[in-house]
Amino acid sequence: MQKMRAWLVRTAFLAGALAMQPALAGDYQQSPLVAEFVAEMTRDYGFAGEQLIDWFAEVERKQAILDAISRPAEKVKPWKDYRPIFITDARISRGVDFWQQHAATLARAEAEYGVPAQVIVAIIGVETFYGGNTGSYRVLDALSTLAFDYPPRAPFFRKELREFLMLAREEQVDPLTLTGSYAGAMGLPQFMPSSFRAYAVDFDGDGHINIWNNPVDAIGSVASYFQRHGWQPGQPVASAASVRGEQAEQGLTVGLDPLKNVGELRALGWSSADALSADLPVTAFRLEGADGDEYWMGLPNFSVITRYNRSVMYAMAVNQLAELLVEARGNN
Repeated sequence: MQKMRAWLVRTAFLAGALAMQPALAGDYQQSPLVAEFVAEMTRDYGFAGEQLIDWFAEVERKQAILDAISRPAEKVKPWKDYRPIFITDARISRGVDFWQQHAATLARAEAEYGVPAQVIVAIIGVETFYGGNTGSYRVLDALSTLAFDYPPRAPFFRKELREFLMLAREEQVDPLTLTGSYAGAMGLPQFMPSSFRAYAVDFDGDGHINIWNNPVDAIGSVASYFQRHGWQPGQPVASAASVRGEQAEQGLTVGLDPLKNVGELRALGWSSADALSADLPVTAFRLEGADGDEYWMGLPNFSVITRYNRSVMYAMAVNQLAELLVEARGNN
């Protein structure tokens, strides 16, 4: 009990010290929210309060991040405009090069996790153009700004900030050196810190997980993520559908989770050239394509891709880029 009282006094002192420090390099020395966070991290997770105070003395509040996350969402582009952003000759060509350069690693990831090489490459291609655009914000700046100065999602980003500091400790890296997107997504595959700690893997066996500039770990981590979310090896992602009759629109899925199975869709006028089991749950959707409306059934592996990014068009872009990478690689 005496040790506990001493510890509580020390924690209170550290929190008070943080709140009272004058502003130096950073923007958070006088924040009571940061003082509370420091107390939590020392009490519950064994961090040294002095070290946390030193880090937060260097953290900068980024108005550009608050502007970006608060900006009203752009009108959702139709598929005919969204697809050309990600399905380009440059992205396909660079993807083939990336596949060739890392062929052995991709083959090993496919063998160990059951996730096709082309899907792994497509994810990295869509997310960061194969590492060409991984984000330039310090992750500690981004997550602190959103955790302490963006109330609408503060609990989420505070959790991610905690996860980030824990991963930095586990990987023995200075958290002030790691960069990412304005929302704190990191590395070639753009993992949030919680996803990093849950799914990222040390695929090259060097004792550290580095998804920032180590494509081997990035490839293994994407494969790990997909396997853990239920990827079914050898199964397709989506099936083009035809529709007829007045009831066809009733088959469209609201949201992303599959609400009907193939048999139920058939009863509403949906059909597919692919042999699909009647009891297979699917996501049924319509896209505004360049040549008119397209109807699709998203299969279980489609749902796995939407776990990476909760968007039908994102999943379709990944799937179609993956298919085109296979085609382009076969023609080389």
